[in-house]
Amino acid sequence: MVQAVVFDLDYTLAVPRRDRATILEDAASAAGAPELSRSAYLEAHRRNLTRETREPIFEELLADRDTDADPADVAAAYRDGIAAALEPLPGVESMLAELGDEYRIGLLTNGPVRAQRDKLSTLGWEDAFDAALVTGELEAGKPDRRAFESIAAELDVAPETAVYVGDEVEADVRGATDAGMAAIQVLFEGGPDPDPRAVAHVEQEHVATAVPSTIAELDRASRGIGS
Repeated sequence: MVQAVVFDLDYTLAVPRRDRATILEDAASAAGAPELSRSAYLEAHRRNLTRETREPIFEELLADRDTDADPADVAAAYRDGIAAALEPLPGVESMLAELGDEYRIGLLTNGPVRAQRDKLSTLGWEDAFDAALVTGELEAGKPDRRAFESIAAELDVAPETAVYVGDEVEADVRGATDAGMAAIQVLFEGGPDPDPRAVAHVEQEHVATAVPSTIAELDRASRGIGS
């Protein structure tokens, strides 16, 4: 049976009102750094999933550039830009409360501790989950199965009884299924294509209504109850 529902954060529960490439460009400019590409940032981010802050990410990006910009200043400007632009998807707060009446609710998000914890604070979601883990606090980030096992342990459930909801194919869908969790993939324009390993696919704009109904169907199926 389904005992827990675990969510990714970015592009699953909350989205920036501004394009992140633009936020990155503005942060670099504000800190006196040269232009930084979004693709290079994402590659450096994947190499720094268990960090306290984004500073090591920007240290990498600026290491071979002719600049006196301080990576800490770029990290702070980017963090402030993201926080100012972040907003929850419609209805997700009510969804979390609704699901919490039936299941344990968790969050597992990739990224440095301060960056992701600041997002939760900005959204007012510090107490929205029974357990919330940032990979910067862990030995490994998604898609490593240890990250998923850690959130399952925090929720006191077996991975096989948890459903993970996220948008990324490798980090979320593959990571969750490799750890024994069922995965629901969130789809949006410009995002990854539907992955067949996911047990269901929901459109980002309909997360608040589609996820609870999908969880209910999965729970009924796991109990052998017809719909």
